[in-house]
Amino acid sequence: MKTKNRWLLAAVLLGVMLTLTACGADNNQGQQSAELDKPIMTLAEYPLVDGSTANLPMMAQIMADVTGISLEEAEQQTWCRKTPAAWLALASGENDLLLVYEAAEVTKQQLADMGTELSVEPIGRDALVFIVNEDNPVKSLTQEQLIGIYTGEIINWSEVGGADLPIVAFQRPEESGSQSLFMKLLMQGREPMDAPTEFRPMEMGGLIEELAAYNNSADALGYSVFYYASYMYQQPGLRFVAVDGVLPSDETIADGSYPLLNEYYLAARTDDLQDKNSAVSRLYEWILSDAGKDSMRRAGYIPLD
Repeated sequence: MKTKNRWLLAAVLLGVMLTLTACGADNNQGQQSAELDKPIMTLAEYPLVDGSTANLPMMAQIMADVTGISLEEAEQQTWCRKTPAAWLALASGENDLLLVYEAAEVTKQQLADMGTELSVEPIGRDALVFIVNEDNPVKSLTQEQLIGIYTGEIINWSEVGGADLPIVAFQRPEESGSQSLFMKLLMQGREPMDAPTEFRPMEMGGLIEELAAYNNSADALGYSVFYYASYMYQQPGLRFVAVDGVLPSDETIADGSYPLLNEYYLAARTDDLQDKNSAVSRLYEWILSDAGKDSMRRAGYIPLD
């Protein structure tokens, strides 16, 4: 009987010890989780982040995740100079960090002339996409057909399987981010025909807007970057054209099957990254981390893994 009681007492004590150990482990995990969820800096410390229009939702999500403010408040705090001006402002010290598309060749030359050393890392992938009116029967164009259209060799939609209508091909200004991608990814050294001023809108949203509003809209063709056209500035009555038979989507961009792909970048002045405890350096490294990639995904972007 005594032996039985001793075994019962031992079992009770063991159960209590296991319970206390489990509680302690849970508490430790909770503390670690709380520490991971803590903001890494205050809004007052947060560097001046600039960049491209298409990266604004990413900027807001990263600011919210890093500082602990709400996404709504972060969206109110987020702004950008747009691609060419943002690059030049970084080199001149007017901003601290960029989430930005590739600079046009003219902007790259200006940056070289300024002589500021920049640290630049590709962090995600987007695509150059082509847009037509939903009434246009042409569903897909090859890269060679697109080049032919923009060099003026193909001037009628009937030449690419469409209606007997002249092709009105919109472009963007030379220094814009989407024009830089257009020249790099599609034209590859070939010179596009000179578009009339009314078919070369200054704003990225302007191109999409004018495509939608163009009187003979079934004639028109334009381009943008996928994220902006899909998630930030959708317009009724427009759709994407497949390129080489592949329609742009989150999936075809992520798996690389869509042909006209390019990275977007994280950039800062190299001197500002020397102090690893500085706000710029901490934010730069956080964006490159798994936490930064998760933040980009939450904003709907496709990070490089």
